[in-house]
Amino acid sequence: MSVECNLLISLLKFTKEKPVLVEDVKTTARLPLEVCWQLLQKMQKENLIYLTSESVEIDSANRLKIAVKAATLGADIQTISNLLGWQEFEEMTAIALKSNGYTVHNNLRFKHAGRRYEVDVVGCRKPLVICIDCKRWQHAIAASALRKIVEEQTERTQALADSLPNPKLELECTKWDNVKFMPAVLSLMPGAYKFYYEVPVVTVLQIQDFICQLPLHVESLKCFPKRFNTLS
Repeated sequence: MSVECNLLISLLKFTKEKPVLVEDVKTTARLPLEVCWQLLQKMQKENLIYLTSESVEIDSANRLKIAVKAATLGADIQTISNLLGWQEFEEMTAIALKSNGYTVHNNLRFKHAGRRYEVDVVGCRKPLVICIDCKRWQHAIAASALRKIVEEQTERTQALADSLPNPKLELECTKWDNVKFMPAVLSLMPGAYKFYYEVPVVTVLQIQDFICQLPLHVESLKCFPKRFNTLS
């Protein structure tokens, strides 16, 4: 791996929950102090880190950007994936949804037809309910594996639509007349497909643009329409 790549991996390793000392970054990345400082200052100019005289701090959104950058520089995808938490994917997704006017529900659990289901992130904005499955796959995904992932997320989404209204789930969409439930899959790295069986497969760094543009394309995507009787 390149010098910069070693530094990025070191940052991912130590900044998951708190700032890290520059000295620790230098030691782990096996870099001379001068080289380490040059790279860190470059990253600060790119707004990827917050650098002080002694420490480095990185928020979740920038940790994901650093992870993608490390992968493009040749870092092992499995190593990167292991250094990222599920919560970081879900947090960035929730931020993107909320900034576009969606109400967000994380790790939504429910029962339908005798089975238990869980959806990683559900975003609600009339008339759309987006059900997102967050994946940290660690290698190139084959078409057969992606098909299974998409089919499972499609099943979860349809099950959620069919299970509502449910007194145990406080989803505002049950107060709307017409609702469209849409499955989507979120990944760390881009694959061979942006859509699979009309289900969007979105990278984490594309999630903001995807949500912004979604109203323009929703008619061409897989959705499960449902009408709720809102008359009391």
